[in-house]
Amino acid sequence: MATTSPSSASSSASDGTARPRAVTPGTVTAALLVPLLTVAGVATSLHTQEIEHAWADRQREACRHLPFPMTEYVAGWAGLCLGLAAVAVCVMLARRLRGRYGRRLGETWPGLVAGTTVWFNVLAIPMELIQLYAVYSAAAAGINLGDGC
Repeated sequence: MATTSPSSASSSASDGTARPRAVTPGTVTAALLVPLLTVAGVATSLHTQEIEHAWADRQREACRHLPFPMTEYVAGWAGLCLGLAAVAVCVMLARRLRGRYGRRLGETWPGLVAGTTVWFNVLAIPMELIQLYAVYSAAAAGINLGDGC
């Protein structure tokens, strides 16, 4: 039986071949996608308030109830989905860096960018859920058209 020595176990390191570079264009793209998705999720989720105010103003001008805008539902769900997508991209990036390159998320600058900004989703995702709740509660409540109608 042949025995392996500790030096033969690390033959790839001793023969001059190194691990592939962890900072590739795909890694940078995925890392920069995390903050982009986080900001887009928050902005889209907050846009539901603007849609609701415009809907309320149109109803008051028309002096009648108008159907609830579907774009508000879309914006509410899109904000939440974008926030969750940012977390998913960061997790997949961390797994790729660990599995393919043997590095942790914080050991490369793209991983550090993604890993740092994904923590903003700790605050963003609950806010997006609250906005989504506000969309559904506004749709159920309707609007008071006032005394002028």
